[in-house]
Amino acid sequence: MTESRMPALFLGHGSPMNVLEDNQYTQVWTRLGQTLPRPRAILAISAHWYTRGTAVTAMEHPRTIHDFGGFPQALFDIRYPALGSPELAKEIQQLLLPVAVDADLSEWGFDHGSWGVVKKMYPDADIPMVQLSIDGTQKPEYHYQLGRKLAALRDQGVMIIASGNVVHNLRMVRWQGEVAPYAWAESFNQFVRDNIAWRGEGVHPLVNYSQHEGAALSNPTPEHYLPLLYVLVSWDGQEPVSVPVDGIEMGSLSMLSVQVG
Repeated sequence: MTESRMPALFLGHGSPMNVLEDNQYTQVWTRLGQTLPRPRAILAISAHWYTRGTAVTAMEHPRTIHDFGGFPQALFDIRYPALGSPELAKEIQQLLLPVAVDADLSEWGFDHGSWGVVKKMYPDADIPMVQLSIDGTQKPEYHYQLGRKLAALRDQGVMIIASGNVVHNLRMVRWQGEVAPYAWAESFNQFVRDNIAWRGEGVHPLVNYSQHEGAALSNPTPEHYLPLLYVLVSWDGQEPVSVPVDGIEMGSLSMLSVQVG
């Protein structure tokens, strides 16, 4: 990574309770914020803004969205008052042409998939941030190609922070105590790790992830997996690719994070 090129991150965000907790995952997020080059702005791509079509937050003051239920009041009391960036939103609209990207001025803001991790990295909320939605009507290759266009932002001082979970099966979660991961969850998680710096020909295996035998159980729906593709495709083929932290919680929730650059 050159000195001026911002890294790109995929962070496994897990439970919203990570915002209130101090654990191996949140400690890594905090350390990333302390050690990585400081961006002029952040582009967040969260599993929790899953839409028909593509949109980008374009307001000056995005609201903090508490898109969860059944958690302590302290979690609902949290605000992440980072400024938006209408200018960056316009840059993104231009970069993604001919895809029509809606400028969202009121509907969304920052959901817990974005502020939940960024708050640990930049607790002062002093870096402007915009959030891009994930078009749920499109196939993985579409998201991979959008990410290819967005990679240019890394050379303009923008850090891409995508957030989801590469294994996300809440129906199979084991809630009680310390439990071993399901075999299919471990297998799929390792498959992702083995291919984050893939150099082969043809379709990237992590774009074609549904061919893996554990994919259907690991991702019954794709929204938590797709943000990873936006980060993987930003790799220039030379810069380092690493896994800052990994782990499978409750049997079926991967906390794998990936750093490009």
